[in-house]
Amino acid sequence: MARDARCPFDPPPELRRLRDRQEPPTRVRLWDGSTPWLITGYDDQRALLVDPRVSADTGLAAYPHPTEATRARREQARTFISMDDPEHARLRRMVTGPFAIKRVEAMRPAIQRIVDDLVDAMLAGPRPVDLVQAFALPVPSMVICELLGVPYEDHAFFQRHSSVLVNRDQSPEASVQAQLALADYLDELIARKLAESADDLLSRLALEQVATGALTRHDLAVTSVLLLIAGHETTANMIALGTAALLQHPEQLAELRTTDDPRLVAGAVEELLRYLTITHSGRRRVAAEDILVGGRTIRAGEGIILANDVGNRDGEAFPDPDRLDITREARHHVAFGFGPHQCLGQPLARVELQVVLSTLHRRIPGLRLATDLDQVRFKHDGLVYGVYELPVTW
Repeated sequence: MARDARCPFDPPPELRRLRDRQEPPTRVRLWDGSTPWLITGYDDQRALLVDPRVSADTGLAAYPHPTEATRARREQARTFISMDDPEHARLRRMVTGPFAIKRVEAMRPAIQRIVDDLVDAMLAGPRPVDLVQAFALPVPSMVICELLGVPYEDHAFFQRHSSVLVNRDQSPEASVQAQLALADYLDELIARKLAESADDLLSRLALEQVATGALTRHDLAVTSVLLLIAGHETTANMIALGTAALLQHPEQLAELRTTDDPRLVAGAVEELLRYLTITHSGRRRVAAEDILVGGRTIRAGEGIILANDVGNRDGEAFPDPDRLDITREARHHVAFGFGPHQCLGQPLARVELQVVLSTLHRRIPGLRLATDLDQVRFKHDGLVYGVYELPVTW
């Protein structure tokens, strides 16, 4: 569904109407003719995301794939996010350590240096500038490359293939080829790590998992594709889209620009995550047993779509939900999902966004759009929402 043309930051009007009427689970029709259940309520979404009777297994017949291309990719290679416990938990534990809160906090100074260097380059360069290419995309790309041990000089290669994987309109063939290209690239990199390790996540996983036989090199390469893409695509889109949203709410931005309170900055990040909810496809599941939700029975073997963008705009959970309010307590949002499959990299994303918000608008207090908002191209064709370019000046 397309976002509301009147406000590109709001969920689609059809979903908002279902939310406002507090509709029980509703059948929807997908591209392949399947009719999974759509869940719009916040409480129902949280309950289902921790319900052991709900499966994340993308190999199940009724799994509601967002597109034909995503189905083809998952048939070609599955990662732990597409599995159920205990297999999901076993594989997830292998990569959890570097994303723990304490370890991510230790990265804050390095992230700060990356952000400051990019702001320095913007200030020294011409105006206007595209914030996406000059800042929003390089920040998380540099961070995830440093964490994984991927050479940043290869960023054009992996960003090009990543953009194919998150585009709804790509053919299954193009999508699978992009995934294979990234997997081959990372497989070769892992082989080099096995021969000569370094202080990075891929080296550690290569030695601890591949060298010991716990994982094949191919399996680690497939998992690494997920970490590389998730590590820069989502955060890059949040930086650019969050900046666009704040520039449309000058009173909120003024409060953020003048604060030295890290708690307000952290709260602003949570509110932007809630307000924007850039994962458009929601969380997708299959009922493994009959489940009663909102007075209706979802039968075993039926698909489920949890529409997180409207869940995060549920007035029962967030009063006046369509208003951006950076002072709101919003950390209980479901932008990162909930339960055992919630986003592994959320601590890293939070720190990156906090550093960006506390730095960009303080160092460039006159930052503004260099075009009208209706001239900005939004990613209505993306599995991850954002903007293609964001011309800014100051």
